[in-house]
Amino acid sequence: MADTAAAVDAAATPAPAFETGQSPDSARLTSPTVVNCAVYVDGVRLPGRFSHTDAYAEVRARGAGFVWLGLYEPGTEQLRDVAETFGLHELAVEDALEAHQRPKIERYDDTLFAVLKTVHYVEHESPTTANEIVETGEIMAFLGADFVVTVRHGQHSALHHLRAWLEADPERLALGPAVVLHAIADHIVDDYLAVTRSVETDLDVLESMVFDPATPIGVEPLYLMKREIIEMRRAVLPLAAPMHRLAAVTTPAVPKKVRSHFRDVDDHLSTVTDRIANFDVLLTTLVDATLATVAVQQNSDMRKITAWAAIIAVITSVVGVYGMNFDFMPELHWKYGYPMVLAVIAAVSVFLYRIFSRNRWL
Repeated sequence: MADTAAAVDAAATPAPAFETGQSPDSARLTSPTVVNCAVYVDGVRLPGRFSHTDAYAEVRARGAGFVWLGLYEPGTEQLRDVAETFGLHELAVEDALEAHQRPKIERYDDTLFAVLKTVHYVEHESPTTANEIVETGEIMAFLGADFVVTVRHGQHSALHHLRAWLEADPERLALGPAVVLHAIADHIVDDYLAVTRSVETDLDVLESMVFDPATPIGVEPLYLMKREIIEMRRAVLPLAAPMHRLAAVTTPAVPKKVRSHFRDVDDHLSTVTDRIANFDVLLTTLVDATLATVAVQQNSDMRKITAWAAIIAVITSVVGVYGMNFDFMPELHWKYGYPMVLAVIAAVSVFLYRIFSRNRWL
């Protein structure tokens, strides 16, 4: 049964419009945005396919269990239809329709609305050649007493493995829809930890290159990494306070047994926020060090240019004097005059070169 759920969720293929034993409302499953819709009673998934209306009617008729409806980037009409069935607040529905929402957890009457940012690490050969380090998506969840509706935005936010894992543990799933929200939050925060470990490796590479004269690095890769860290911070930091409240405050939608599990998620989230803060400080230091290195190199180049200009100025001044069109010039008709001038020019040039080299200008 878990394999069936995973296959349906992964492929996101719609069911036929009408199957044996289904009502015409089941045709709503034909929308490709409906990834999965299931009824769970005592932690066990009921067999068969359901539309969201049939599933919710089944739960209400039994007086037990809950519905888990998974949607992927739904349209306005479809989500409003779902909202009408489950009694979702219109403001939360508007947020779910639009991506790029700020992470948050809000309460509307007896329903919790959670916006969680997913973060995915983009594999690359080197942080100096990458165009993107992390990419983000969103998972939004409506949590009620007998339902949970998940709305996903982004290609890497699939939940079919998570659904299969929960279905393999009926005792855990029997605690209610709050378990689904906890599993989603725990899964996302674990991904945060994995991404921060990969980013930390990239930062170690950049740090070694910044302070290694044999491998010069420009400022551009550092600014790219800093931009990606800012994107991660926007995804993670706003969630810290709502997650702490969810772990500390009792709410009807989250029973006490489930609330204790959120404390572990909150602890992992704190670890992630600390890492991101350290990344930001380190990157700022690396950027400053790189700019300082560039400034030092520019000063060194200017000293070299100035030193060579001074040497050339001596040669130019002597040659310039003898290039003047005068009748009387010192030692002009002396046969050793020309070698003497060259010797003086060479002596002065070598003298200046030694002085500049001793002062490390050359």
